[in-house]
Amino acid sequence: MYTTLISAEQLQTLLTSGQPCLVFDCSFDLTNPQTGEAQYTEAHVPGALYAHLDRHLSAAKDPVSGKAAPGTAASGGRHPLPTREAFAAWLGSVGLTNGTQVVVYDRQGANYCGRLWWMLKWVGHDNVAVLDGGWQAWQAAGGAVQSGPSTQISMTNYALALACTTLATIETVASSLNHSVGDQAQTLIDARAAPRFRGEVEPLDPVAGHIPGALNRPFAQNIGADGRFKPAEQLKAEFLALLGGRDPASVVHHCGSGVSAVPNMLAMEVAGLGRTALFAGSWSEWCNTPDAPIAQG
Repeated sequence: MYTTLISAEQLQTLLTSGQPCLVFDCSFDLTNPQTGEAQYTEAHVPGALYAHLDRHLSAAKDPVSGKAAPGTAASGGRHPLPTREAFAAWLGSVGLTNGTQVVVYDRQGANYCGRLWWMLKWVGHDNVAVLDGGWQAWQAAGGAVQSGPSTQISMTNYALALACTTLATIETVASSLNHSVGDQAQTLIDARAAPRFRGEVEPLDPVAGHIPGALNRPFAQNIGADGRFKPAEQLKAEFLALLGGRDPASVVHHCGSGVSAVPNMLAMEVAGLGRTALFAGSWSEWCNTPDAPIAQG
């Protein structure tokens, strides 16, 4: 069972083993939401299905208010999570069965496929792994290529299970703000680029800055020059240096909208530092909440 990373060579072996496996291509571009699906249609891992960040991995938003309808989302922010029930229904609609090994990948440094990796853990599906190095690694390994739209798969009845990961809400984050020790200890790690974290620029949200007390680790720092996640020992050393003695178990990850925070979470797990929490609403929910404190610099 693969639960964190899987290499291109391991995926090749898995696909020829006859073991139940479902692959998802999650390629995406925030500035052009149609790009990822076009990339998938042009070329993808044989048998892979396409998962669209806005249509499949986020709750639908009203075009006027920009918010999800009441009761349809499990978080706020620019990419609100759908409810667990709605997500499970989508998983069933694409033919996933409980217990099947899932592999997810993209072309953007695990930025977008991490979302599906986390969401599957959230509905209790632990055997999901990220293709280390993504589509580029698959090509470099000489993996077979398929083109065209997703193939039709028989629907299943995907059953929800206990969550394998922790979803932090804006209420839990706010209640533990400035608590560094004790039962409410919380260490926030922000995955956005440093200029956005400092509040020097803000291209996507109405307010610039960060949640007070948060540490900054841009998600791309987890990826080495070869496009793969850095070795576990290197990731461990880097995160422990960032934490500065804080308990890894207290970490809550966030970013702009709960998507690019996941590579940090995955990297900590690869490093042997445990499974940490995700504040899915992230900065886009925080900065739109009245009276929520904001820091800059």
